[in-house]
Amino acid sequence: MASNPITAQAPAALLAVPQPVSSPLTSAAIFLVVTIKPGDENRAQILSLCADLSGLLRAVGFRNLEGSLSCIMGFGADAWDRLFGSPRPAELHPFREIRSGPRHAVSTPGDLVFHIRAKRMDLCFELATQIMTRLDSVVTTDDEVHGFRYFDERDLLGFVDGTENPTGNTAADAVFIGDEDPSFVGGSYVIVQKYLHDLDAWNKLTTEAQEKIIGRKKVSDIELDDSVKPTCAHNALTVIEKDGREVKILRDNMPFGRPGHGEFGTYFIGYSRSPRTVEEMLENMFIGRPPGNYDRILDFSTAVTGSLFFIPTATFLDNVSAA
Repeated sequence: MASNPITAQAPAALLAVPQPVSSPLTSAAIFLVVTIKPGDENRAQILSLCADLSGLLRAVGFRNLEGSLSCIMGFGADAWDRLFGSPRPAELHPFREIRSGPRHAVSTPGDLVFHIRAKRMDLCFELATQIMTRLDSVVTTDDEVHGFRYFDERDLLGFVDGTENPTGNTAADAVFIGDEDPSFVGGSYVIVQKYLHDLDAWNKLTTEAQEKIIGRKKVSDIELDDSVKPTCAHNALTVIEKDGREVKILRDNMPFGRPGHGEFGTYFIGYSRSPRTVEEMLENMFIGRPPGNYDRILDFSTAVTGSLFFIPTATFLDNVSAA
């Protein structure tokens, strides 16, 4: 059994360095979700990578210091139990699927997620290659998406994506766990979903109809006034309030696609200090607030993956032992 880094690091939890969840957005990203094969030897390989990840990142990133290469590594509930045992982060659990009529937020396999970001795709590609060279024989790949920035931060539906992202201290408060879970201060949660868009149907809508679905002007990105914005608009249903205060998340969504295959999509990735915030957003979108008042973007976009992961601190990863 590997030594337990949670117990060893508990007294220094407040000094732990988080992973770069709140780093500035980049122009390229690779999202890699994998499942660990059975076997103690495979477990040991994963633990070894945890400790070595920062070194791999430095080696690749040093080749272009202006490329802003970063990598975030996260763990699913089953993987956490297998790799680290108890205690488990308080809100870590498998992604909960949602069904309502024809709308379905699916739950799909995934033990580990790697969110690799840089200003250049070659840096992302090289780091992903180095990670998979280490893991190729011990994991199966569930999903791999290469994302890109589309003009002025737009998605493939033509709208600016991520306008309401928090910044600075507000972002840190939104994504990093505090004293509500003392053993995991500085950690975070992330939910990922891969959405495929029916652009032919979407592009048949008028710009005005599209704007009412999103809740913003298409060209200027200005939010529609509440007097004209439907209550089922995307940006209305994804506002979560607690005790009169909006609870923020941090999105780093990326467009992706293969035009030759008719594949056009958005990779949703939402970081938060509690997964419940994103889960409530998804319930509002797929079921509706109130039920039936669902997000009309789902008439044109289909979720084909869905997973929840815990993001430990960088300090935690550096101190993992495979012994």
